[in-house]
Amino acid sequence: MANDIKIGIIGGSGLYQMAGLTETEEIEVETPFGKPSDTYHIGTLEGKRVAFLARHNRNHTISPSELNFRANIYGFKSLGVEWILSASAVGSLKEEIRPLDIVLPDQFYDRTKTRISTFFNEGIVVHVSFAHPVCSQLADVIELGAKDSGIQVKRGGTYVCMEGPQFSTIAESNTYRRNGADLIGMTNLQEAKLAREAEICYTTIALVTDYDCWHPDHDAVTVTTVIENLRKNNGNGQKILRAAVKRLPVDRTCKCGHALSHAIMTDLSKVPGKTLAKVELLLRKYV
Repeated sequence: MANDIKIGIIGGSGLYQMAGLTETEEIEVETPFGKPSDTYHIGTLEGKRVAFLARHNRNHTISPSELNFRANIYGFKSLGVEWILSASAVGSLKEEIRPLDIVLPDQFYDRTKTRISTFFNEGIVVHVSFAHPVCSQLADVIELGAKDSGIQVKRGGTYVCMEGPQFSTIAESNTYRRNGADLIGMTNLQEAKLAREAEICYTTIALVTDYDCWHPDHDAVTVTTVIENLRKNNGNGQKILRAAVKRLPVDRTCKCGHALSHAIMTDLSKVPGKTLAKVELLLRKYV
């Protein structure tokens, strides 16, 4: 498997391919956790080797609750990726965060119910630090890339990750607002948790499409509204991604690259062989 690909990009709703990607090939990656959402589009972007994955499949056939997050992140790890830039559509929970804004959230609140959010089970226990769930060093790179592109981004905020695929009730939306949350989406929390376990730097680029359902002028979220705003925001999102890629790689002075160093609770000699084989790629430097 190629190991010169250090940069991964996950495209969310409306972002099914990466503009400007040249010398492309598609790689189908098999993982111990099943199939990723799609093949990985490998190519050159701003002179760097990049792997792009359409989160919901290029035909948008995978619901948020059906996503195989483990396979998606493991696939990036197997390609050698050290940075993941994840673009996602989100709703705004605050008046001052308007549709078409772009936000780099730095916290998550988990409201999912049915998803597997760890690589480590079946005889191995790992507890990674997740107090700071996104890589601030990578967020710095993305913020500078936005400035390079002349695009304003808002830094910081809490992203509520809901189960979906239905949008919020008004009661839910207002509860999140009272709790001080800023954004709501359906996908990024599991990616962030698994990227941390895979020792990959991860940051969300949140593309605001709507005011959820709490706003008096936006009392219903429709797919039509979301898609229209995604199309409007898509160009700026791609510009930011390209500018950030241009600034990578950087020296990894963050803690992401050794997140497992003090997190493995189980004596690895006691882990069942079948389990160890599944996570060997993640534990290679600790075995």
